[in-house]
Formats: sequence, C-alpha cells, structure tokens
Amino acid sequence: MEYKNPEALVETAWLAENTGNPAVKILDASYHLPGIDRNADTEYLEKHIPGAVRFDIDDVKDPAASLPHMIPDAGTFAAKVGAMGISNDDLVVVYDVYGMMSAARVWWMFRLFGHDKVAVLNGGLPKWLAEDRPVTSGAETHPTAKFTATFRKALVTDLQALSENIDSGTRTVLDARAAERFAGTAPEPRAGLRSGHIPGSLSMPFGTLLNADKTFLPAGALRSRFESDLGLDFAQPVSTTCGSGVTACILSLCLYLVGKEDVAVYDGSWSEWGAHPETPVETS
Repeated sequence: MEYKNPEALVETAWLAENTGNPAVKILDASYHLPGIDRNADTEYLEKHIPGAVRFDIDDVKDPAASLPHMIPDAGTFAAKVGAMGISNDDLVVVYDVYGMMSAARVWWMFRLFGHDKVAVLNGGLPKWLAEDRPVTSGAETHPTAKFTATFRKALVTDLQALSENIDSGTRTVLDARAAERFAGTAPEPRAGLRSGHIPGSLSMPFGTLLNADKTFLPAGALRSRFESDLGLDFAQPVSTTCGSGVTACILSLCLYLVGKEDVAVYDGSWSEWGAHPETPVETS
C-alpha cells in the first residue's frame, strides 16, 4: 500500500538537493514541552539546516489567548509567514529537533490557512544529522513576501463541539498523549490540570506511529494502527487532541498520509479541557 498523499513528506536526500531552491522555504519549528530545560531559539542559532528560518509556535499564535500557542487569525498568520519570506507559490518544508513532534503542528497550520504546498521532513533533524548532512549557525532571513491566508474552519475544533460530541458520538476523538497520561496514571507537564481524558476518546500515542528513527510507518502499517487496532471508521468525522494541540497534529498528518484529509484538531486540547471546572474527565 502506498501513501494516498505522499507529497506531505519529503526525504532528507530530496531536501539536500533543494536547499538552494528559492521556491523551497525550510522552517525549523522545534518546540520543547514545559519543564524541559532547553531553548529552541538558542538551539536554532547554534545549529540548523542551511536556509532554514525559525518558526516559533509560541510567536505565531493568538496573543490574546490565555492557553498556549492557540492559532492566530488569518491576517496575523499571513503577516508572520510573509515576514519569513514565504509566499503562496512556495513549497514549505518543516522539521524539528525531535524528528517528529512540533513540525506537524506547523504543517497543520499552513493547511488550516489554505496552503497545501507544505511537507514535513521525514525523520527531521536527527535523520539529517545521522546522515552527516551539512548544518549552519546564526539567524537566517528571506526578503518579505506576500502571503494570502484563507481559513479552513473544518480543520479545527473547540471545547463546545467536543463537549456536545460526548452525547452525540458524531466524531471519533483520538488522543495523541502517552498512554499513562490518557489513563490518568501519570501527571500532566502543565500545572493545575486534572489527569485523564475526554470521555469516549481513544488513546493513540503518537510515538506508536513512528519508526525508531522517527520516520513515519509505511502506509499499510499506519492504516492498520487506526483501522485494526482502534476500529476507526474512515468515513466518520475524526478529531484529534493532545496536551496543547501540538502532537495531535501528528495524528492528523498520519491520517492525511493514508487518505483522510478532513481531520479537525482540538486546538485547546488538554490544556483547556483539563483545566476547565465543568468538563467531565475519564480515567482508565
């Protein structure tokens, strides 16, 4: 079985041949969870793929939101990525330092704002380094470009919709967090959150969809994880969730690779649901 949407991934060999292509814009979208003593901006300045511009999900966000890195409006997104030198004609390639974590969030954001010419680097920076490919240091910029954003409301969902879904069961909700966090047996990395999961949601830890080198499983294995292991009906609407709307996008990317293109990410995710005083929580 082949990927239905293979254009959502690029391989390191391809990117190495296209780092100087002006129509290819490379983004370092690295992000570290709260409590991790690392600084993604500093690491970018020390080492990144040649030509890569820094994309910080805690900068390209709604500045008025109290929740972490909530999506901005279309105008803000357009202005931010235009300042990075990205136009609607460009192919955007996104990677992160973990191989696959926050890069999928940026892939989803571009699709959310109408830009389908976006791909994730399969295996990310770890695979690039393992193959002894070149890196550089210091900040990189491109001349400002014009980017027009068109918001696709169907690719994002919220607390109200998922609260109503508990009774209606219209959507299958997949949770990308580790199984222990889903079950409520491990604490959340953010203070003040209850442990557990949205009632009726299903656990699909994102790491189970990746090979040891953080590349994606082959298409048949991916499809099997959703259909055979979870019993997912691909004809039914699906929403994904996680801690703060980052790794949920990995599930959305995996489903996109095998042909389901309409998955809606819960942007607030557990940072919102787990802190809300009235939302129900399941543990098991």
